[in-house]
Amino acid sequence: MSAGSKTIGVRTVFVKKDDADRKWYVIDASGKVLGKLAVRVADYLRGKHKPVFTPNSDTGDFVVIVNAEKVKLTGKKLDQKMYYRHSGYPGGLRADSARGLMAKKPEHIVSEAVWGMLPKNRLGRQMLKKLKVYKGAEHPHAAQRPEDLSL
Repeated sequence: MSAGSKTIGVRTVFVKKDDADRKWYVIDASGKVLGKLAVRVADYLRGKHKPVFTPNSDTGDFVVIVNAEKVKLTGKKLDQKMYYRHSGYPGGLRADSARGLMAKKPEHIVSEAVWGMLPKNRLGRQMLKKLKVYKGAEHPHAAQRPEDLSL
């Protein structure tokens, strides 16, 4: 290329979060394996399924997961996988098995699996706010007219 020639080509388009076209998707988690479900949901929350994906901005869509209580864990994970939390006080470490947490809060198991696959920064926290998880088949987001998404 000579010094006086112009570059005529494709320019990189960076999409701002306000310019992103957001859709709503609903996913039925009945019989789905937790890890595989979480990977696909994280991709939709980040916007990796779109041709305008920009890693440093939130271009993803909203995802509603229903029937979280019917998600599957493979192997011996129901009894061996532990979820930990700490109160911040000495001796404040608490642990629950996946089976115990599935009985109490199955939504927590699904949202924790998705959070594990998102960036651990303020952008990841912003993306996680677009995830809505519900224990049963009902959800209050009918007004957004979510599309069914089969994984």
